[in-house]
Amino acid sequence: MLPPYLRAWLAAAAAALCLTSCSSAALSALTAPSSSSAVGAGASTAGNAPASSRHALLRVHDPRRVTGTLTGHCTYRDNGQLPDPRCTPGAVDPAVTQGNLRSTICHPGYTKTVRPSASQTNKFKFEVAYPAYGDPHSKKTELDHLVSLELGGANDAANLWPESPPTPNPKDKVENALHAAICDGKVTLAAAQNAIATNWLTAEQKLGLS
Repeated sequence: MLPPYLRAWLAAAAAALCLTSCSSAALSALTAPSSSSAVGAGASTAGNAPASSRHALLRVHDPRRVTGTLTGHCTYRDNGQLPDPRCTPGAVDPAVTQGNLRSTICHPGYTKTVRPSASQTNKFKFEVAYPAYGDPHSKKTELDHLVSLELGGANDAANLWPESPPTPNPKDKVENALHAAICDGKVTLAAAQNAIATNWLTAEQKLGLS
């Protein structure tokens, strides 16, 4: 049997050892990140990632009617081949999505269901677009959708501009090529819309279609 003084020393040593161990465990628990905080940090980092440099397109659902207006002075680019990006940045119909292409733009006859009447487009052309772009009423142009209807474009003023001759314009072939590429799954809807709105002259090349 251990002497009383030795038993007291062993008890004190055991108590000290337990205190040290428990404090270390508690400290680890307090300083270790929880799983929820780690996930939150990851989400915050992703949410703060720099925005992509895609062309800014308005989203307007306006089937069969011209909407919006133009204000201020607009200036053509590239000898009239491109519109003023401040006046005509492009606009798309949010009802057309990557998931419903077969029932919208890739469905035969789709554009007839969303195209506004000639009376509406002529009114906008002569009363809004021509004054904004500084064109005389005698000038022959085609009121063009920057992002064409067959690519899911909208009828808003931000997507309409007086396109210079010849008519049909070479842009029509680009629109047809991009439409075919979308419906064949070669390019995404958003990529095609942004490419043609930024510069229809280089859209096919940018998308790897030429």
